Amino acid sequence: MENVQLENAPLCSLLGIKYPIIMAPMFLVSNAEMIIAGIQSGITGAIPALNYRTTEELRTAIRFIRSKADGPFGINLIVNKSNFLYKEQLQIICEEKVDFIITSLGSPEETILAAHAVGVKVFCDVTDVRYAQKVESLGADAVIAVNKEAGGHAGNISYHELIPALQKAVKIPVISAGGVGDARSLQKMMALGIAGVSVGTIFIASEESGVTPEYKQACVDYSAKDIVMTTKLSGSPCTVINTPYVKEIGTQQNWLEKILNKNKRLKKWFKAFTFYKGMKKLQNAAFGATYKTVWCAGPTIDYIHSIRPVKEIVQELVKND
Repeated sequence: MENVQLENAPLCSLLGIKYPIIMAPMFLVSNAEMIIAGIQSGITGAIPALNYRTTEELRTAIRFIRSKADGPFGINLIVNKSNFLYKEQLQIICEEKVDFIITSLGSPEETILAAHAVGVKVFCDVTDVRYAQKVESLGADAVIAVNKEAGGHAGNISYHELIPALQKAVKIPVISAGGVGDARSLQKMMALGIAGVSVGTIFIASEESGVTPEYKQACVDYSAKDIVMTTKLSGSPCTVINTPYVKEIGTQQNWLEKILNKNKRLKKWFKAFTFYKGMKKLQNAAFGATYKTVWCAGPTIDYIHSIRPVKEIVQELVKND
């Protein structure tokens, strides 16, 4: 099979980047230094708005990235009711005219209207055809096909099925999230005719990442067989490394949590509480020494063999031999 010319991919022209790669937004992991290094290496990236405690910290980070790197980048926005800062974050993103927004976990309708009014593109995370068609009808600029091979909040359909189904169902660009960790897997994915890829896990163990050395080393030491799906962090299925602590607490919600999650009156607040509690666990494990190690990662952890600069990771992805 002939190598795909990465520079000719639709995502390159859509965003004005050299390689069709988005450094995926990773809760707690993504930071300004990683995005800057990514831009300087010819790709783009996005940071979850929730990585910043306040909207002013979010604004400061956006301006800092702009001051250090000349290239596009995005912000990932949780658009459902669990994100109490949603409206303020959207306002900041639009005021600062970030290049693109990636929406997750909710309806992007309001986000698309506000973003397009100031020339900001909106890419929507999708896991099935029905939702992809919905966001296309709302005006999304692209869909990000979150497949079964993705890390974090993964989909439940393999990219083998999901990508062809989406390509038939929508006319807007399809970006694939999940399953890419080296040049060979990138070429294999791009050969499907997609616009580009969103790649996350392999950047956790980058020098620019601000997580603990233990978290980075875990990404080197563990493998795909050690990745498990848990519903205990946010209420939604999320992939984590199966550390001794994860084995101890289990990966499924208990009977009371399941009941509260389905109660019409209480589920909004319970979901928000579950999300907050789970994210606090991730934060403590990512930035501090604790035996309660809940580390988020995807199956492409298999491609991590050492802790390296973002620039080297990108070079490994795009090499053409």
